Amino acid sequence: MTSRRVLFLCTHNAARSQMAEGLLRHRYPDRFEVFSAGIEPTRVDPCAVRVMAELGIDISGQRSKGVLEVFDKAIDTVVTVCDRARETCPFFPGAGETLHVSFPDPAAVEGDDQNRLAAFRRVRDEIATWIEQNFGT
Repeated sequence: MTSRRVLFLCTHNAARSQMAEGLLRHRYPDRFEVFSAGIEPTRVDPCAVRVMAELGIDISGQRSKGVLEVFDKAIDTVVTVCDRARETCPFFPGAGETLHVSFPDPAAVEGDDQNRLAAFRRVRDEIATWIEQNFGT
């Protein structure tokens, strides 16, 4: 069976798209080849790495990538996970579908580590639920 190629696209490829990539790859490793990228890539947020590790998913080896790094992949499904990425999402040749879901940016939450981690956990869990609803069996 051929794996379906899924790209999660966000503005910075720092949190939401990185967590989505890790979640889908972890849950369905035989069904999907998963990528993530950003319109303006920065770095993977340490809070994203930390809250994913709480689920036993290691995304510490992932890095922020720009759209051009994945543009030549034969992507089947593009998922924009923030409104800005949706507005600026380039055309991906051959992509059979483009989905959009807007998750809040956990990196925008201010406060102490406890508040920030709580925001990352909420978004992680929202992404996990969405993935299950849209890619689960």
